[in-house]
Amino acid sequence: MSKETTLRASDLSQFTGTEQWYQHGINRAVSFTDGAKYVADTAGAYWLLDEIAIIQPYNKQIAGEAFQVWKLLVHTDQSATLTCDDGNGNIVYTKQIPFTDFPLKEIKLYFTDNVILLPSEY
Repeated sequence: MSKETTLRASDLSQFTGTEQWYQHGINRAVSFTDGAKYVADTAGAYWLLDEIAIIQPYNKQIAGEAFQVWKLLVHTDQSATLTCDDGNGNIVYTKQIPFTDFPLKEIKLYFTDNVILLPSEY
């Protein structure tokens, strides 16, 4: 996809299911949906899918959550905070991202049943 395409939050609501699942390249136990792939392709954000997928087998507190809500909040200085919560607002993981060119101020992704997906695809 060309870099001329810009990710807009309004584009994400078009994803209400997935026609295809894509296997993560590093953690082969994890898949992601059409919507998550669209975010990664359009925003150059495969790193975000990597952050979610790669930590799963290494962090017992995260792996213990059957349903995870991942939020990326981009700050005005282009740093960001990535959090994972249990779906009830209880944060189980936080990571500071020193720099990102992610185009949205924030995005939320779900992780359940070893699949990364947009909330509208749940």
